[in-house]
Amino acid sequence: MRTGDGFLMPEMEEWTWPPKYDPDYRPPSGQEHWFPERETMDPELRDGQILRRIQQLMGYAWERSPFYRRKWSEVGIEPGDITSLEAFESVPVIRKDDLRSDQAANEPYGSYLCIDPGEVAHINGTSGTTGRPTAFGINQRDWTSIANAHARVMWGMGIRPDDVVLIGSPLALYWGSWGAYIGAERLGATVFPFGAGTQGGSLRTLQWMKQMKATIFYGTPSYALRLAEVAYENDIDPRKLGLHKMFFSGEPGASVPAIRQRIIDAFDVEVYDSGSMAEVAPWMHLGSSHNGPGVFCWQDLVYAEVCDPETMKRVPFGAEGTPVYTTLERTAQPMIRLLSNDLTRWEAPDIARGRTYPFLPNGIYGRIDEMFQIRGENVHPSAIDEVIMAAPGYGGEHRIVITRESAMDELVVQVEFDPTKAGITDAAWIQKLGSDLRTVLGVGATVVVVAPNTFDRTDFKARRVIDDRKLFESIERKVLS
Repeated sequence: MRTGDGFLMPEMEEWTWPPKYDPDYRPPSGQEHWFPERETMDPELRDGQILRRIQQLMGYAWERSPFYRRKWSEVGIEPGDITSLEAFESVPVIRKDDLRSDQAANEPYGSYLCIDPGEVAHINGTSGTTGRPTAFGINQRDWTSIANAHARVMWGMGIRPDDVVLIGSPLALYWGSWGAYIGAERLGATVFPFGAGTQGGSLRTLQWMKQMKATIFYGTPSYALRLAEVAYENDIDPRKLGLHKMFFSGEPGASVPAIRQRIIDAFDVEVYDSGSMAEVAPWMHLGSSHNGPGVFCWQDLVYAEVCDPETMKRVPFGAEGTPVYTTLERTAQPMIRLLSNDLTRWEAPDIARGRTYPFLPNGIYGRIDEMFQIRGENVHPSAIDEVIMAAPGYGGEHRIVITRESAMDELVVQVEFDPTKAGITDAAWIQKLGSDLRTVLGVGATVVVVAPNTFDRTDFKARRVIDDRKLFESIERKVLS
C-alpha cells in the first residue's frame, strides 16, 4: 500500500473500511500475536494508517451524522482539515452529557447514529442509575468487529480455544459481559455465561466453576475477592478450582499491586487488566498481554490520546492525563474524541514489551470526578485501596468517609480488621496504617477498625467512597438561615 506521497506502507492484516474480517481465521495456537504485523509494526507507520482511518471515519460521520456535522461546524472544522494527528487534536471532544442530551432530543439512538435504525441488531446501554440511560445501538457489522477485536486482545492474554471462559458479571445491559462473551466465542473457546448478582450466586458460581472445569474467569476485581471470601467460608480452596487466568474490567484493581496480589494469592492465577468505557466498545482496546500491571493502548482498534484535562491536547509520554478515545471500526455509533474523565499515565511504545503500542503502566487508576481534595491535597480512592489492602490483618472490606464536622475536611477510613492475620494489636495496627496512609496521600487519615463482615459485599463494582460534606453544608446553611 502506498500513501499519497508515495511512501510504502506495510499491509495491516484485515484492516479495511468499512471493517471486514475473515470469520474462519484463527492463528496457530502457539503463535503469540493474532495479527503479528499490526501488533509489532513501527508505531510511526501505524500512526500513518491511523490518520488515514480517522480521515475516512470523519468523512463517514460528516455525511451521516447531524450530531458530528453540527459539532464540528460550530468550530469551523471539516474532515478535510485533518491532515495530521496533531491537527486531529483540534477536533472538539464530546462528553457523556452530550450523548445523553442528543439522545433525549433524538430518541432512541441520537443523531450520532450513522445507520438506519432498522439496521440495529443489538441494544446495550448504561443502567441510568446516575442519570438518563444511554442506549447503544449496534449493527451486525459492529458486533462482528467487536468480537474480532476482543478475540485479538484475549489471544494476547494467552487464552486459547481449549479454554473454558466463565463470564462472572451480569449479562444484562452491561457491555463488559457481552464483549467478553463474543470475544471468547470468536476466539473459539468454550463460553460459560454464568453472570452474577443473584441471591446465593457466589457459592453457585464456585460450584459450577469447579464442575465445568473453567480455566478462565472474567468479572470485576471486587467480585473475584468476594468469590475468594465465599470459598473460604464454605471450606473451598480457590487455588484448586482449576483456574489458570483471570481478566478484569469495570473498576481499578487488576493493575493496583496490592489488589492484584490478593487475587493471585487467593486463586494462584495469572491476572490481566483491561477496559475503558462502555461507549467505546471494543472496550478491551485497553488490554494487557502479560501477567503484570498495566495495559496496552491497541491504537489500531481505538485511537487513544492521553490529554491535558484543560486543553484536550495530548500530553507527552511519561505524563498523566485523561484518555480521549476514537473508535476506528464502529459504523453505527462511532465515538470520535470521546472524553473519558478517567486518569492514567502513559509510556512510549517499546517492542521489548512484545507489542509496539503505547502502554499505561498503572492501567486506569481513577476518575477526575472521583478524585477529592482533603486540605489541599488531591486524593485518589485507588491509592487508599492499595495501602489498605496490602496491610496484613485487612478483613476484606473498607469505606472511605469524607466529612466536615468542623471547619476542616476530615478523612476517615473505616476498615475491617482481622486480628488473627495482623500479628499485632489493633492499636499498633491503626497507628501503622495511619502512618502508611499519610506517607502515600500526603494528608492524615483517621483509621477506625470494625469487625470482619461489617460491610456489604458486591457481585459487581465496589462503591467505597462516602462524601458527607454536602450533608454538613446543607445543615450549616439551615443553621445560618
